[in-house]
Amino acid sequence: MDEELRSLTERLRRESGATAAYERLERTADHDELACVLTESGQPLWARELAAFRLGCAGDRRAFEALVLLLNHRDPPRCASAAHALTRLDDPRTARAAAALATNELRVAYALHPVRLLVDLRAPESVPALITTLRRRLRPHDPHRRVALACVEGLGTLADDRARPVLNDALAHPALAEAAVHALARIPRQR
Repeated sequence: MDEELRSLTERLRRESGATAAYERLERTADHDELACVLTESGQPLWARELAAFRLGCAGDRRAFEALVLLLNHRDPPRCASAAHALTRLDDPRTARAAAALATNELRVAYALHPVRLLVDLRAPESVPALITTLRRRLRPHDPHRRVALACVEGLGTLADDRARPVLNDALAHPALAEAAVHALARIPRQR
């Protein structure tokens, strides 16, 4: 069993109280049954998360909207499992949605997983969104250093020359300087 799935199932089993409904959702191979959980009213969050995760990992695009909502949840384990499933979903809307979440200043406290997802996706939207998010984090006394650090590291992973100016600006921030040096070193020099 994949580590992310094991972690998710243990967490949701506890959250659900290990009910028969949980056991049924964990075992079913019927994608239509899982998709119904996403649209039926009154379903608990744990059931929606489990159904969305399983559908997303199976490549069933009916899970897209639920996974995007979970990617922007206040609970980091829900965000992490949604990001994991979204990388496997292979839906062309994913990068655009992750970029919108990563650059939304009203939800920046929850942008860590969308930023990491953008790096994993390596989509055309990834570098511009990470640059925008990082530039905003370079303001004095910004409280979202983890998001800023994820942007710096992600831009180093993506190694796109467009990131060079914002990474140079990040060198002036002690909490980001070392990571910025490493990120800049990964970007090939233009000739």
